[in-house]
Amino acid sequence: MKRIALHTLGCKLNYAETAAIGKQFTGTGYHVVGIDDLADVVVINTCSVTASADRECRQLVRRALRHSPDAFVAVVGCSAQLHAEQLAAIQGVDLVLGTQEKYSLLKYIETGKKKTHADIMVSCIGEANEFGLASSAGFDQRTRAFLKVQDGCSYSCSYCTIPLARGTSRSAPLPEIIRQAREAVELGYKELVLTGVNVGDYGRKDGTNLLALVKQLVLIDGLLRIRISSIEPNLLTDELLEFWYGEEKLCNHWHIPLQSGSDTILKSMRRRYGTDVFTNRVERIKSQIPDAGIGSDVIVGFPGESDDLFEETYRYIAGLPLTYLHVFSYSERPNTPASEYLQKVDPRIKAERSRTLHTLGGQKRSDFYHRFIGKTIPVLFESKNSDGTISGLSEEYIRVDVNSDLNRTNEIQQVTILEASPEKCIGIFAEPNSDTPRRIAI
Repeated sequence: MKRIALHTLGCKLNYAETAAIGKQFTGTGYHVVGIDDLADVVVINTCSVTASADRECRQLVRRALRHSPDAFVAVVGCSAQLHAEQLAAIQGVDLVLGTQEKYSLLKYIETGKKKTHADIMVSCIGEANEFGLASSAGFDQRTRAFLKVQDGCSYSCSYCTIPLARGTSRSAPLPEIIRQAREAVELGYKELVLTGVNVGDYGRKDGTNLLALVKQLVLIDGLLRIRISSIEPNLLTDELLEFWYGEEKLCNHWHIPLQSGSDTILKSMRRRYGTDVFTNRVERIKSQIPDAGIGSDVIVGFPGESDDLFEETYRYIAGLPLTYLHVFSYSERPNTPASEYLQKVDPRIKAERSRTLHTLGGQKRSDFYHRFIGKTIPVLFESKNSDGTISGLSEEYIRVDVNSDLNRTNEIQQVTILEASPEKCIGIFAEPNSDTPRRIAI
């Protein structure tokens, strides 16, 4: 039996696509192994959001070849679309496939023998019109299935390469998403995570929208949780929020990208909202569900971000009831408008600002976790740990550990929270007949 190692860089969308590729191989008799195991084929699905993602790809190729020097190495995805020649020049790479070609990897590999020079198959992204269905269901042992519902982006943020790597926004047909969701439930998955580049833009070109999709998904028997990976604040409509508040299956967890708390920087980034819109969305959610988990992305060190503008971002975020932050240092990407901007920020200043916001984000997460002490919440358990605990996620995206002799993987159990730290909560199983409302009011 041939062995294939698959490694994903980047987002949940990339992971869903890696799973789809992996299922093609396992369907023809391949066995999946780790990247540090002996493999016949190595596939690296790349991300190109930051320069560090490009560097990590190169490091992974070299790491894989140390363990499997004779492996056929394929580099696919976003970075491959943008930097095919550079990736093909890495010693040991045999094949580079772009955004549209990656789903045909099995065909391109042919004999799987190493090549003297890498083959490159990358088509013009302007011609991208195929969707490329992807779901992680049935590929791994996770309790949450990642389902790709949207791809590409028609926005033009000044710092972003995603439209160059993935093309314009397009969506999976609604009936096809429902079919894949039902398949996931039949395989035993309790939670579905909707992924995409710009999920809130779902269906716009097809005369439908995200609200219509989730209204169909909640009707699926056996599907207990639906989580949306990320949604732009300007696409989080009042109608969608009203439905979300009252629907038991939709997790009370929102991830809403911010990127900057300065309207000056948001305008320079070409974002489609200001801080007034972001504040309104967060406050509306918290007014209805005080215990909602709300996370966000922030970029520090964007060109023109002075000390005063960074302080403006810090004060803005500090005053918001966010529950966690994903902080990124601005990374200049070729062929983006921002790469031509003047007033670059010194890397040392970027690093200091990143540390400052990481500290703020950690404090917000800790404060949020502590407010659950003494409360009972449903947790979907994902794994049994080596220390005798089992670990899972609440609807609010809280990591929860419980001491247990039993493996409760893929079970939803009511847990009373006893302790909290910045990383997780510790709890015990609640009494069997504990009657705890899902939406917790304070």
